[in-house]
Amino acid sequence: MSSSAAAKKEAEKFFEATTSKEHSGSRLDQFLATQIPDLSRSRLKLLLLGGQVRVNGRNVGDPAYRVKPGETVMVRVPAPEPAKPKAQKIPLDVVYEDSDLIVINKPAGLVVHPGAGNKSGTLVNALIAHCGDSLSGIGGEIRPGIVHRLDKDTSGLLVVAKNDKTHNALSKQFADHGKDGALTRAYLAFVWGVPDPRRGSVNAPIARDPKAREKMAVLPGGRHAVTHYEILERYAGKDGLPIVTLVECRLETGRTHQIRVHMTRLGHPLLGDEVYGAGFRTKVSQLTAKAQKAFEKLNRQALHAYQLGFLHPGTGKKVKFERRFPADLQKLLDSLKSS
Repeated sequence: MSSSAAAKKEAEKFFEATTSKEHSGSRLDQFLATQIPDLSRSRLKLLLLGGQVRVNGRNVGDPAYRVKPGETVMVRVPAPEPAKPKAQKIPLDVVYEDSDLIVINKPAGLVVHPGAGNKSGTLVNALIAHCGDSLSGIGGEIRPGIVHRLDKDTSGLLVVAKNDKTHNALSKQFADHGKDGALTRAYLAFVWGVPDPRRGSVNAPIARDPKAREKMAVLPGGRHAVTHYEILERYAGKDGLPIVTLVECRLETGRTHQIRVHMTRLGHPLLGDEVYGAGFRTKVSQLTAKAQKAFEKLNRQALHAYQLGFLHPGTGKKVKFERRFPADLQKLLDSLKSS
């Protein structure tokens, strides 16, 4: 049976457990988390609030309910709802695929999931066409299987879950941000100027910019955000002095626009970033003629997620994938090297 056919036959599931003395006084959501480890805390909470949990035959929707010894707890897990976005045959660069997950090398310009202004033509639409019904239902109807995202104009590696167990396991790794060594995410970025020191970290909280809702900003009280960077190469402009730097960035956290915001915070925004680096547009004239031509054809921030590694939930083995620059960034690199 194909994975698609198997997914269609997948029915709702039921879990039943009896509390013991050691569970006495425990919160219901905590008890369920120990009994059904394949489901995330957030999924269990939704089941509780949705009336899918019964204790001694009666519905209990309060996650803070304290269990008593000898109670019978039943949980109904509905079958994953089919994704609502339509299937669209959009070409995908599939790096790896098995029955649990799929790794995509996303091109710049492709939105990850439907949203305001992007109801179709997204990665999700392409995945539905490619994978059929075999996508995790945890992300909901609009984001089936989506564990993490890349900005529309950022290219690179992205993993998508095909079932709830895989989605839950990968989400835990992303939530841990690689502290246990299981997850690795590395990006390559071209930035204006030369960061100092050569290797460093930016530890600055990020929140939505109250003056411009489409932007993020470093703000007190924002979400904890840490980016580690290292200079890989420097490139000279017309006057022979360094004007552009290729840096590798590794994420300790995963906030919206994190690398773009943090490198701007350092005073070295990404080339082509019209949101955070518009003030550096005048520096283009300092590039060599060949580099200026490559830059003008870029039309996006010079950021590529080139490395992704994680513990495969199905095999328990560490897997690691790398993809070098797409054509537009490779042309920019070649033009800078020849300067």
